[in-house]
Amino acid sequence: MDKPYEHWEQVYQTKPADAVSWFQEHATRSLEIIRSIGATSDARILDAGGGSSTLVDDLLTGRFKHVSVLDLSASALKVARRRLGSLGRNVTWITGDILTVELPE
Repeated sequence: MDKPYEHWEQVYQTKPADAVSWFQEHATRSLEIIRSIGATSDARILDAGGGSSTLVDDLLTGRFKHVSVLDLSASALKVARRRLGSLGRNVTWITGDILTVELPE
């Protein structure tokens, strides 16, 4: 594998999202932390390394309006987009490395 993200592409192209060891049906602890800092529905939230995580689902159903998901793997993001369907149309999906990607303001 020449590029660091190729490993993750292979994982998300060959395994169902709920078959990986880090799968959570709901990202309850992450939501608790976000709410504990007083984040309102207008907060801008970036889920770095979000991949196919369900945190974005919970944020959207929790009425957060400005959600971005960043991951190295385009395949992982595709899994999340497919799962969310039209609910994910307002999410900013970003494929890249958090260390080098240019983030929207």
